[in-house]
Amino acid sequence: TAMHAGLSGKIAIENLCNIPVTVDIASEFRYRNPIIDKNTLCIYISQSGETADTIAALKLAKSKGATTLAVSNVIGSSITREADYSIYTHAGPEIAVASTKAYTSQVMLLIILAIYFAEILGSTPSSELTKLKKDIFNLPDKIEEALKSSEEIKNYAKNIYQEKDVFFLGRGIDYNTALEASLKLKEISYIHADSYPAGELKHGPIALIENGITVISIMTDPKLVEKTVSNIQEVITRGAKTLVITNQDIDEKLFDTVIHIPETSTLISPVLSVIPTQLLAYYISKEKGLD
Repeated sequence: TAMHAGLSGKIAIENLCNIPVTVDIASEFRYRNPIIDKNTLCIYISQSGETADTIAALKLAKSKGATTLAVSNVIGSSITREADYSIYTHAGPEIAVASTKAYTSQVMLLIILAIYFAEILGSTPSSELTKLKKDIFNLPDKIEEALKSSEEIKNYAKNIYQEKDVFFLGRGIDYNTALEASLKLKEISYIHADSYPAGELKHGPIALIENGITVISIMTDPKLVEKTVSNIQEVITRGAKTLVITNQDIDEKLFDTVIHIPETSTLISPVLSVIPTQLLAYYISKEKGLD
């Protein structure tokens, strides 16, 4: 989950700051002899601040002279004591194992960080940054709006809770959400779920799409909607049932179910688009009688 938040942070930093960003899973980072030096900033994301792999990766970066920044939810945690700098998500305690509010807070914090970097660097027009900030301030109201689809999602969960496989698709920033959505479904409902970039479906995974299988697609980037719709039509011809989570203008008649979320800047859309998928995993688990 922390890595998925990092993927959205990557898109924000690259778009707003023109700085290339690599996202690594901490447990892999240590074993690939990463190319970092004193001119590298390494950001370490951990809800608890006690993740052993992440702390070990941080120590490795420090030994190579990199600057380290911890993003954590727990003040005074090990990772914040080890890092050169720390910023906190202040999301409150995560009650469940499956991280939800910590994820959305991490995504948000990384975007705010990208905005701040962009202001210092002068890499993005200030009018664009002002609009982004305004959208961030409006997020609480938009999240309330997104939560109004709870009943619809609850009913949808009743239809698919006995399924064995679910596929999540997205393009660009929506693929990051698809990754997190499929992880949540696996984590708490024990249903096998997979996520793919929508454009990659035809390079193999399409063989797994058969009659009656559920495919969930996220569409929030206006530049990629047309292509994503075209990809989803490929699974429809193979008999898939489709759920689309979107804030774009699409032909709803093409899909079985469409869940609407409020419109916002593409960069911060993952905060909204992940919520219906978190609710879906929750309601499916309830239907299955899982605690």
